[in-house]
Amino acid sequence: MTTSYLPYNPQQQMLLPQALQEWLPEGHLAYFISDTVDTLDLSAFHARYAGGGSRNQPFHPLMMVKVLVYGYATGVFSSRKLARKLHEDVAFRVLAANNFPAHRTLCDFRALHLKALSDLFVQVVKLAQECGLVKLGTIAVDGTKIKANASRHKAMSFERMQKAQLELKAQIDALLAQAQTTDDREKNEPELDIPAEIKRREDRLAVIVAARARLEERQREADTARGRSFDDDTPPGGAGKPKKKSRFKYKFGEPKPTAQENFTDPDSRIMPRAGGGFDYSYNAQAAVDDTAHIIVAAELTNSAADSRQLPGVLAALKHNTGADPRQVAADAGYCSEDVFEALREHPAELIVALGKEGKDNVAIDPKKRPLCAAMAERFKSTATQEAYRRRKWLSEPPNGWVKQVLGFRQFSMRGLTKAQAEWKLVCAALNLRRMANMMAA
Repeated sequence: MTTSYLPYNPQQQMLLPQALQEWLPEGHLAYFISDTVDTLDLSAFHARYAGGGSRNQPFHPLMMVKVLVYGYATGVFSSRKLARKLHEDVAFRVLAANNFPAHRTLCDFRALHLKALSDLFVQVVKLAQECGLVKLGTIAVDGTKIKANASRHKAMSFERMQKAQLELKAQIDALLAQAQTTDDREKNEPELDIPAEIKRREDRLAVIVAARARLEERQREADTARGRSFDDDTPPGGAGKPKKKSRFKYKFGEPKPTAQENFTDPDSRIMPRAGGGFDYSYNAQAAVDDTAHIIVAAELTNSAADSRQLPGVLAALKHNTGADPRQVAADAGYCSEDVFEALREHPAELIVALGKEGKDNVAIDPKKRPLCAAMAERFKSTATQEAYRRRKWLSEPPNGWVKQVLGFRQFSMRGLTKAQAEWKLVCAALNLRRMANMMAA
């Protein structure tokens, strides 16, 4: 007796068209994102196309936003992969309603509307607040390093820049001299497109000169912030020989020989990565609410240190939610006397560690650092210690979700401004994914 199977005929044609809504199970993330985006204000997207005619009709911004947000929420960041998903993935086809924008169209839409896409983050936070998923009780702030879209091989140290600048000038001078030689001598030389070689070296020299100028300008700003001035090494009374002994190792505005500048993304900075080593990265900051692990503030900086980031994050939190939290917890990387002074009048209770976890009796001079000493005194209470212990449970999971669940480990955009916008888009997508899970529970 032959085995009986359920009917299977791949060539069978459907007699009646199916509804797209039947392709996914009820409660799917795609439906949640679609319904949520429908409630958001997308006037900034429509404004670009206002007054346009019937020719060269663009894809509907509502559809494009849904596809991009769902892509970021499911770990699809590449425009080529998004375009392929529109053909292969049922959820993407449902969101796009059988529209198939090309990868270049998706890439251009994201680039043109990057600011508007990042502004959706604030709308998502306010929506979560209205749903009762953000209550601003305890907020934990933490930072994580995310790789920039920058090549490690297209960078140069200040010391190497100085040498390369001299070498390129010498090569250009030699090529110019060679171009002026007689025809007889040129016959004995190997064939060489001298104007092209000169142009190539001049372009390279211009890139190095610009990078060196950025390094020097950044060093001058850093020296000025430290209280230095351009006449530190000049003796009183005007020009003359430099002082024999200077308390500074380098002249004002002179970078260290090891200071590096990247040519592909000059805004990125060398930062340590987990597990050892260094990458060109950005420092992504996230403030997380304790109600449902919703990110209520998402900021980005190219400074590796967290110590000066807390005031900016709390200001962004107030702007996004319209209120201040009751309590703010942060690790020892945010400990700074200047920051405590800047936040002296802030209504939230600050709980900032003074040293590595498990390290007790941190030595603090109350005369030099009175606010840090007051924080150390506060940590002696059991209530403060218990509140701080919740910090790791609260602030670190979203960073793990961004990198492990979404797979976002490197920015697609270059430049600090564009990377800041992309970081907010990532956090908005993560918030929507979190909201879908919490509201379905």
